[in-house]
Amino acid sequence: MLFEEERKRKIAEYVQERGRASVPELAALYQVSESTVRRDLRDLEEAKRLRRTHGGAVAVQEDNAEPSFLEKEDRFRSEKEAIALKAASSVEEGDIVFLDSGTTTYYMAQHLKSFQKLTVVTNSVMIAHELGHAKQIDLVVAGGTLRHETLSMVGPVADRAIESLRVNKLFLAINAIDRDGGLTTPHLAEAATKRAMVRSATQVILVADHSKFGKVAFGKVADISDVHHCITDDGLPESWMKELEAEGVKVTLARGRAR
Repeated sequence: MLFEEERKRKIAEYVQERGRASVPELAALYQVSESTVRRDLRDLEEAKRLRRTHGGAVAVQEDNAEPSFLEKEDRFRSEKEAIALKAASSVEEGDIVFLDSGTTTYYMAQHLKSFQKLTVVTNSVMIAHELGHAKQIDLVVAGGTLRHETLSMVGPVADRAIESLRVNKLFLAINAIDRDGGLTTPHLAEAATKRAMVRSATQVILVADHSKFGKVAFGKVADISDVHHCITDDGLPESWMKELEAEGVKVTLARGRAR
């Protein structure tokens, strides 16, 4: 029989290695009652070692640190550019769209300059700079506190500004997507601002490359069922396509490199 702290450490390591575990599974593995496991999971969640779900727990990012915008820009770049092109093709003249802060949405913004009548709302400094000289685009920039890591405006000021708006389509960037954990991001203020975006939108369109799936970060943004359409790349496993479609999410795959 393990001592309490050693058992908790092993539970955290087990969940981190496998991505998820159920309460009965952990109870059998460590030969304790399910109530003890639930108590351990509660303590481990408070220590930010994992995230509890209905019936068990899922792993969280080990360091909960987020790469900078420039660091993320080169990761899966061809996939992101293909997703961005496909996402831009779903925008129509006269739309009011929200472009969340992210590298994929930044690439997407580059394809919107040919529109003659378009309103773009964003909390991204990079997207604002990209579209700032496109006089035919009505650009609305949400104020707030600048996050230097992501070059995004977040916090209560941004949240209140976003909640006062209504957009046709939100193109949402995200760090992690999990069946139980939903859509998550490492920074709590950024998660709150993204939640405000979701509430402001008629249609939520997730733009995320395949590397984001099967992961959990600290701050929850939304459930998978809150998404209407997911645009991703053809590296997405078929099991995830079925999972998204089962939640009522339309899935569009961007194939090959963007031109």
